[in-house]
Amino acid sequence: MMTSLISLIKQITLGDCIDILLVAVIIYSLLLLIKDTKAYQMALGIAVVGLFYLVSVWGKLFVSRWLVKNFLNYFLIAIIVLFQGEIRRFLTGLGSHTFRRPLTLRSFEEKIEEILLAVEFLAHRKIGALMAIEKDISLASYADRGTKLEALLSRDLLVNIFLPHSPLHDGAVIIKGDKILAAGCLLPLPASSPPAELITRTRHLAALGLSLETDAAIIVVSEETGAISLAIRGKLEKIPDRETLKIKILNHLKNQ
Repeated sequence: MMTSLISLIKQITLGDCIDILLVAVIIYSLLLLIKDTKAYQMALGIAVVGLFYLVSVWGKLFVSRWLVKNFLNYFLIAIIVLFQGEIRRFLTGLGSHTFRRPLTLRSFEEKIEEILLAVEFLAHRKIGALMAIEKDISLASYADRGTKLEALLSRDLLVNIFLPHSPLHDGAVIIKGDKILAAGCLLPLPASSPPAELITRTRHLAALGLSLETDAAIIVVSEETGAISLAIRGKLEKIPDRETLKIKILNHLKNQ
């Protein structure tokens, strides 16, 4: 047994090590991508099916192996359908310029109080708002759907954009670092059926839709209740106060 193991280790080449490392990185990246999403539960289900297949092969369970093998013929299609949002986000993330993030994050941290002050003002007066904060995946394509501003981030500008008389108040604001890239932007709605309570809330649906496609943090202020919500990675969460909003946004932007 020991001799066979030593012999096997001796046969491992540098190429094999690189191959194993690449596969490990890909699997780790995918797990990070689907963590805290519905896709995580689906991935666990697929892992159980895979384990069942290995057991059927090892135990020579011919009928079980035949069933699982036929299921695997549709496995790739099922993966694409079930994980389309995550796959899109992963592929988009491959092209993102993560080396610029420290500089962008630093400039954003210097201006985050401007966002918090604006959100507080809008929420207190029940003025609807939608703000998308870029992380690693570029939001340039969404900014192109609105009015380009390239303006320095400030409380007054954000408030004026979302006041009811403003021509840009219905769309989203795209924020990158200390800049407002664009306003009045259209965001994607979720492809799957949304929760019943969100069906009539377009801003909340748009926030949820963008969070499924990108790694942005999206702030929503309800014009009905003044409630503040934050959408991240396909989850929409009500935020009780300003400090909680600040902590959650910064934690998300700082974490890989």
